[in-house]
Amino acid sequence: MPKMTFIERDGSRREVDAPVGLSVLEIAHKHDIDLEGACEGSLACATCHVVVDPEWAGKLSEPTDDEEDMLDLAFGLEQTSRLGCQIVMTEDLDGLTVQLPKAG
Repeated sequence: MPKMTFIERDGSRREVDAPVGLSVLEIAHKHDIDLEGACEGSLACATCHVVVDPEWAGKLSEPTDDEEDMLDLAFGLEQTSRLGCQIVMTEDLDGLTVQLPKAG
């Protein structure tokens, strides 16, 4: 099974199982990682904002216009910011690393 790493707000790293087909948001919830997702993945908020490790950013599909619009509302936006609900795990993303924004 693929794995992914969450870098939590305090800087600690948690490697977790990341089942293919689940979103980063769903994987976070499955492992009790503090990633809100207030709209439950319906692309109506930015509370599942994560910062993708630059090594991985280019391996993801481009964000949709709707995702870009929601990201504009996110606190602490960075060049590789994405919404966790829009990143769906695949075998090719085994090892993906994302960081939770420090505040927000």
